[in-house]
Amino acid sequence: MKKQYLIYADESHRKGKFFSNFYGGALINYNNLEKINSCLNEKKNNLGMFQEVKWTKVTEQYLDKYIELIDYFFTFVQNNQIKIRIMFRQNATVPRNLTKEQEENEYFLLYYQFIKHVFGIDYCNSSEKDNIVLKLYFDKLPDTKKKNKVFKGHIFALNEFLFSNNIHIYNEDITEVDSKNHVILQCMDIILGAMNFKLNDMHKEKIVGTNKRGKRTIAKEILYKEILKNIRKIYPNFNIGVSTSARGDLSNRWKDPYRHWCFKSRDSVFDGNLTKKSK
Repeated sequence: MKKQYLIYADESHRKGKFFSNFYGGALINYNNLEKINSCLNEKKNNLGMFQEVKWTKVTEQYLDKYIELIDYFFTFVQNNQIKIRIMFRQNATVPRNLTKEQEENEYFLLYYQFIKHVFGIDYCNSSEKDNIVLKLYFDKLPDTKKKNKVFKGHIFALNEFLFSNNIHIYNEDITEVDSKNHVILQCMDIILGAMNFKLNDMHKEKIVGTNKRGKRTIAKEILYKEILKNIRKIYPNFNIGVSTSARGDLSNRWKDPYRHWCFKSRDSVFDGNLTKKSK
């Protein structure tokens, strides 16, 4: 039997006050893509949201529409028709002994780790008789064509990691897309942005020269809370700032509909002065 899975992937914030290097992904069965896209686009149109939706566009005026859209999106997540994964790095966990090359290529090195591990794709083939094809759609990569090509080459090389599980990635299935044309990627961006917003205490930001928060900040906090409410329908008491437990079964990295990964370098030290409590 042949199965095809599609991963949409994007990154949000490279340097935050407390957390950095945010990456997000949405995985679906490729056979369901057209149907889910149709449902989500119809919902957007019914809400009068004819332009691209994204976290940076959330305002008080459109808050109710964003809430209704994200609630609808999470029905697909809760039914495990869309798997969502979020990765980030806590600034207080400081990597050691990085080479200059590693520092310069941080963005792509972390992106590679995200794709390789965050979905537990090496556990997706429960039957060795299945032939799995993995497609990867990256929101437009923000670097030079040369560096982007090298990165895609490393993604293609994941075939060596996945070969024993009969999982295959073809060059033509590693591509860059424009999020304006992909509603699933847009909705994932909203979730990713919300996590960055909360983990970096952006909900506490005040209008310059006042002790009041702006209307947009308040609207975004309300939307974040709605997203968290949806996540906690799946996992009660979900903690957004830590890696989601595999609960004693590593295959849950694949099976779970929603997971977070707080990435830690193998060679790192914890600096308590960089935590929220110290600030």
